[in-house]
Amino acid sequence: MNRFYSQSLCLFVSLLTILVAGSAQGQPFSKAEIARWQQQAGRVTVTRDTWGVPHIYGKTDADVVFGLLFTECEDDFERVEENYITSIGRLAEIEGESALYHDLRARLFMDSTQAVAIYKKSPVWMKQLLDAFADGTNYYLYTHPNVTPKLLKRFQPWMPLMFSEGSIGGNISVVSIDRLKAFYEQRKSTSWINDMDHYERESVGSNGFAISPTKSATKNALLLINPHTSFYFRSEVHMVSQSGLNAYGAVTWGQFFIYQGFNENCGWMHTTSYADSMDEYLETIEKKGNALFYKHGKELKPIRTQNVRIPYKNGNGMQYKEFTLYFTQHGPIAGEKDGKWIAIDMMNTPLNALEQSYLRTKATDYASFKDVMKLNGNASNNTVFADRNGTIAYWHGNFMPKRDTKFDWSQPVDGSNPETDWKGLHSVDEIVQVRNPDSGWIQNCNSTPFTVSGSSSPSKSNYPAYMAPDAENYRGINAVRVLSHKSMFTLDTLIAAADDPHLAAFDELLPALLSAYQTVSGDVTNQSKDLTEAIQVLKNWDKSYGVTSVGQTLAIFWGEKIQKLARSRAAVDQRFDNLGLTKFTISTTSPQEKITALAEVITDLARDFGTWKTPWGNINRYQRLTGKVQETYDDQKPSLPVAFTSSAWGSLAAFAAKTYPGTKKRYGSVGNSFVAVVEFGKRIKARSVVTGGQSSKPGSTHFTDQAPLYCEGKFKDILFYPEDVQKHVEKIYHPGEK
Repeated sequence: MNRFYSQSLCLFVSLLTILVAGSAQGQPFSKAEIARWQQQAGRVTVTRDTWGVPHIYGKTDADVVFGLLFTECEDDFERVEENYITSIGRLAEIEGESALYHDLRARLFMDSTQAVAIYKKSPVWMKQLLDAFADGTNYYLYTHPNVTPKLLKRFQPWMPLMFSEGSIGGNISVVSIDRLKAFYEQRKSTSWINDMDHYERESVGSNGFAISPTKSATKNALLLINPHTSFYFRSEVHMVSQSGLNAYGAVTWGQFFIYQGFNENCGWMHTTSYADSMDEYLETIEKKGNALFYKHGKELKPIRTQNVRIPYKNGNGMQYKEFTLYFTQHGPIAGEKDGKWIAIDMMNTPLNALEQSYLRTKATDYASFKDVMKLNGNASNNTVFADRNGTIAYWHGNFMPKRDTKFDWSQPVDGSNPETDWKGLHSVDEIVQVRNPDSGWIQNCNSTPFTVSGSSSPSKSNYPAYMAPDAENYRGINAVRVLSHKSMFTLDTLIAAADDPHLAAFDELLPALLSAYQTVSGDVTNQSKDLTEAIQVLKNWDKSYGVTSVGQTLAIFWGEKIQKLARSRAAVDQRFDNLGLTKFTISTTSPQEKITALAEVITDLARDFGTWKTPWGNINRYQRLTGKVQETYDDQKPSLPVAFTSSAWGSLAAFAAKTYPGTKKRYGSVGNSFVAVVEFGKRIKARSVVTGGQSSKPGSTHFTDQAPLYCEGKFKDILFYPEDVQKHVEKIYHPGEK
C-alpha cells in the first residue's frame, strides 16, 4: 500500500510540468479533469511483456478501459485518431473535398446529435466504460504534449457509439459513395452497384477454425483466430479487472473491447459475412407543391428531411457544403435507379452493438455467449466459437431481418409495397448455425455456411435464401480438404492447417493453361524455348506456395493477366464470386490468348527481375519503413520474403501484395494480421503472431520484432497467466508515468 501511494505521489509531481506544457498547447483540459485522470491512472497497472504486448490490470472494467486506450495511443495514436475521424464523418476536414461524400455517408446513418442522446440514455455500466474511453485517450494527449492530433484534440464519450463494431469498414462501407454523390449532385450515376464487390473483398476476409475434443489430441477444444485485414488494423492486448474481465486478443484501434480473442472460458472468431442484413428499397416519390412524399401502399407519406453543413479543407482554410438529406421509413436515401429513390434499411442500434461487443468478452460458456447474441447487435460478421466445456459452434450472421420470401432480396425491392417491409428480426435460434457437429470441426473463410462442417453442415433447404447468399470460395474448399483429412489436432498441427500452402484456384486454372498449350503447341509461333520450359515448370509445380517456387511466380502472374483480360469482357454491372471468376476466365479466353498471356509474363519477369525464373520470395516481400497508416516501400531497403499470397488463389494464410511507385517487387498491405491458436483446457494454452510488431514507431524494439515469425508462419507463446507474464516483463507502469 505504501508503494502504491509513493508511486501515485511521484506520478502527480512528475506531471505538474506536463500540465503547464499541456496548457501551452491550448488543450482544453481542466485541473479537475486532470486530477481525476491521475487518480484513475494510479488504479491501473500496465505490464508490457518482452514482445511489447500490454497486459492491463485494474480494479474495475472502467479502469482497464482507461488503461487500454492509453496504451493504444502509446502504440499508434495516428490510427486511433484516424478511425474516429472516419467514423464520425470528419475526414474531409483533413483530406479536403474528395472526402466530402465519405462524411456525408457517415452522417446519413448516424450523427453526433444522435450519439450524444444515446450516450445519455445508456445504462450506468456502459456510460462508465464510455467515460473511461474518453478519459484514457484525453489523458494520453495531456501527458504527451508533443503529440499533435490531426483534428481531434479532445475525445468525447459518445464517439464509440459511432464506431460500435470492430470489423473493417463496418456496415456502411457497402453503401456506394459514387451513387450517393451522383444523387446529391443530381447527376446520373454510372453504376448503382456497391463500390466493393465480393472478389475485391477477398483479401479483407478472415478464417476461423474450431476443433472439438473428438479430434483434439488433448481432448480439449481448439480455436484458430485468423482475421485478414489491412496490416496493423488491430492491436494485441490483454485486459484484466477484478470485476470478472480477463480477455486477450485483438482490439481495433480506438475501441475498448477485444474484437477477436478469448478469455479463460471461451473464444470467438469473427469472419466477414455476406448474410443479408440490409436492404435497398426503391421509393416512388411524388411532389406536391414544395413538399415531397413517398408511396407506401395506398398512402402518401411525407419525406423527412434534415439539413446538414459539412466542412471540408480547402488550402489552409475550411469551406462548407450544405446538403438536404432525405429519409423514408425504410432509411436514408442514398441513390437513385430508374427514377426511383433508393432508401437503405440496415441495423441502426449502436448501443446494442457496443454492449454485445463488450459483453461477449466476459462470456463463460456457450449458453452465456449465445445469450449475449440475443442483443442482435452484429450485422456484418459470422462467429466461430469454442469453450472449455468442449463445445464448438458457428453462427452465420446475427442481426437478421425477417422478410417475405417471395421477393428477391439480392436486388432492390419495391418500397411502395408494404409486403416488402421487415417483419421484425429472426431469433438467434433461427439463423444458420451448427453446434458440436459430428465431423468434429468447423471452418468459415467468408464462404457458404453449408460446407462449414463438411457432411455435418446445415442444410441449405432449411433456410430462406437471404440468410446465406454467400458463395463458396477457394479458401473454403482448401479448409474443408485440410480439416477433413486429418484425424487428430494439436496446437502445432492446427497452425500447420492454417498455413496449408495449397492454392486451390490453380486446380482449375492450371489444367486450362496446360490444355491450351497442347492445343496451340503445333504453331511455330508458340515454340520458344522459354515458353516450353515455363510450361514444364508449371507441369512440375505442386500448386503450393513457397519462397523458392518459380512455378508459383509464373502461375500467379499468369492468373492475374488472364483474369484481367477476362474481366475486360464482362458486362459493366457483372460481378463475380471467387469460383465464378475462374469459370468465366476459362470460358471467355481462347487457348491462344492463354498462351500469349504466359509468354507476356515471361517477358515481363525477365525485364523486371533479370530472369523469368524468379522465385516467388524474391518478388513477394514484407517491408515496414515508417509505421504510418499510408506506408511507403522501397526496393533498395531491407525486406523479407513471404511465401503465402492473396486469398483469391485459395491461400489460407493471406498476403495481398502489389507494386508501388518506383518498385518492381511487391509489398504486402492486406492479409494475415493478428493470428492466434487457443486450447481450452484447465489452463489456457495459446500462441499468436502479429504483422510486424506491437509498436508503430520506427526504431522501437517492437516495430518489426515479430516480422520474421510472421513471414515464416511461426508463432510466439501467449502469456495469459500473471505468473507467466512476470517471467517476461519488459516494463511495469501506471499510465502517464515517466
